[in-house]
Amino acid sequence: MKNKYNIRHFIGVASMTLLLGTSCSNLLDEQPRSIYDPSFLSTERGIEGGITSMYAHLRYIYGQAYYYNSCQTGTDEATYGSDADSNFKDNDYSGVGNLTATSSRSDVIWGTAFANINTANGVIENGTQMNIDKALLAEAYFFRGFDYFLLVQTFGGVPLDLGAGELKFNVSPSRVSVRNTVTEVYTKAVFPDLLNAVENLPDNPRVTGGVTKNVARLYLSKAYLTYAWWLKNPKDIPTYPECQRVDPDGHDAAWYYQEAYDLAVEAIDNPGPYALLDYFYDVNLGSNDRNKEIMLYADHTQEDEYYNGGSLSYGSGGAPDNFAGWMMTWNYTVLQCKDNNGKNINPLRRVAEQAYGRPWTRMCPTYEVITNTFADKTHDSRYDGTFVTVYRANWSKEVSGVSYVIGADGSQVKEGEAILSFLPNDEDASNIQYPEGAGDNAIGAGVLAGRSDFVISPEGISRRTYPGLWKLGPYRTDNGNGPGQPNAGSTRPYNIAKFSEFYLLAAEAAVQGATTQPNKSARELINVLRKRAGKWRWSNAGNEEKIADYSTEMTDATPATIDIKYVLEERSREFYGEGYRWYDLVRTQMWNEMAGTYSICGSAYGDHTKVTYTRTINKEHYLRPIPQSQLDAMTMTEAEKDAYQNPGYRD
Repeated sequence: MKNKYNIRHFIGVASMTLLLGTSCSNLLDEQPRSIYDPSFLSTERGIEGGITSMYAHLRYIYGQAYYYNSCQTGTDEATYGSDADSNFKDNDYSGVGNLTATSSRSDVIWGTAFANINTANGVIENGTQMNIDKALLAEAYFFRGFDYFLLVQTFGGVPLDLGAGELKFNVSPSRVSVRNTVTEVYTKAVFPDLLNAVENLPDNPRVTGGVTKNVARLYLSKAYLTYAWWLKNPKDIPTYPECQRVDPDGHDAAWYYQEAYDLAVEAIDNPGPYALLDYFYDVNLGSNDRNKEIMLYADHTQEDEYYNGGSLSYGSGGAPDNFAGWMMTWNYTVLQCKDNNGKNINPLRRVAEQAYGRPWTRMCPTYEVITNTFADKTHDSRYDGTFVTVYRANWSKEVSGVSYVIGADGSQVKEGEAILSFLPNDEDASNIQYPEGAGDNAIGAGVLAGRSDFVISPEGISRRTYPGLWKLGPYRTDNGNGPGQPNAGSTRPYNIAKFSEFYLLAAEAAVQGATTQPNKSARELINVLRKRAGKWRWSNAGNEEKIADYSTEMTDATPATIDIKYVLEERSREFYGEGYRWYDLVRTQMWNEMAGTYSICGSAYGDHTKVTYTRTINKEHYLRPIPQSQLDAMTMTEAEKDAYQNPGYRD
């Protein structure tokens, strides 16, 4: 019996596929029942199955690449890649597309979250009547609060009544809907549910990967912080449905900032089973998945397709596969060299290893990410622990009889040696000799005197060629001597929440005026993470052990006065490419300021002409559109449907 859970299906009004829990204390075992009988939730076994299904629903959101795109593309962290379709271009706001109720991929969470909310309603109603243990029911309260928090951040006010009354279990699909206000969603659902979870969840998880008191604290702290920004509304961003930004309990934004700070600090001081790892590199290392810094994840496994929730050999490009990591993986396999036999060869092969994986080239980092966000690559280990910047020849995974290839300077490059590098800065940019177009190496990479690897400087990265996202790369132990299964969805868990975020939540609240505790000012909290970031034990770029401690240099470089922009920059360095960014920029109302312009080269191999793009980010874009599928499913007048939609997306 494996010491983890792997969960596949979820239930709701439209689907009653129930997953049964087992008596084993460290495993949630999937046993689907294809029934459409809500009375199943009136049994103790049904309650256990309903709660198990709530973990399963995470797979339909996290790792789902189109939703992932909606969290990243159009922010200061990412733009669309050369192979992007409208799913990605519409999100960029740079004039190449137009986000609509039909094209928005935030639709991924609408149906998934509401189905899970209704399951939680049934579990809570029936479980309360059956006197089910409060700690077990607290898991349902957590997930209902979690989903409503996700929805209200994305769409504004959303319905609390799914057809049977507010927060009631609905067994008859409803064709009408009324949206509650943002205030009502927070004060009737998000806060009460997460407070229940904080009070009743255990310090240690019931099952490996299960939610705990501190997981609930994390989301309650973030909810308080987000609501405080909403109440304060410094840039006059409109809300919908329209309402006064007045808290029904009479609290102001300052009160909620303080609550967010106090709760995050309480969690730091009472970590339970969680802790910061000693090295940033280890947090996202595939062989170290499910480590003590990770508080919540959507799980997968390479051991069994059933428990993985998807094929182990080929990715479907849809949920519940974890395929988000493909999106910022460019087609490195195009690189071409001459081998020792004088024949053209592709020395980089698609393999199921963390630095490689399946290329889709749908998204890419911007020039500013490389040069501004991660400006310090000498002391700060987070750039090296985030990106793939050096690609090493691996042809023997698929080709035999080749002992070396001819490198950029005409010398021999052997298996495992660097054949392509993205330089850390533009210091040598003027000395790089780029070919015309794609050149003999087929990707337009350049030659730098004295180097056998082809190179591209930061100002030469493009929508076609750019550093890959190492964090989300695949990791498997069943590759043998071959490439493994690089076309499969990742069998790694998708990380959703990390203990490190407590430090940044508390710092953000402190910047907004929360009274701080001794040794926990915004600067001191941020410096905990910066100190850790200065410690190296391994270099991805060098592919070798690197023992170095630059923690003093890192903390000394932290500004004496921390502002919200710096907090956001630190959040990006810590969580780059993990799906946080759009929510961070919308919460703080800094989206336009942080992401209004960006630079990148074009979509052709060999295009090294950097262009600056301007995004048109209007105030109404701070809410995503209600999905067109939801509007089409309701038996309401066109005028009612139009009023249901967020103003920026009405016909």
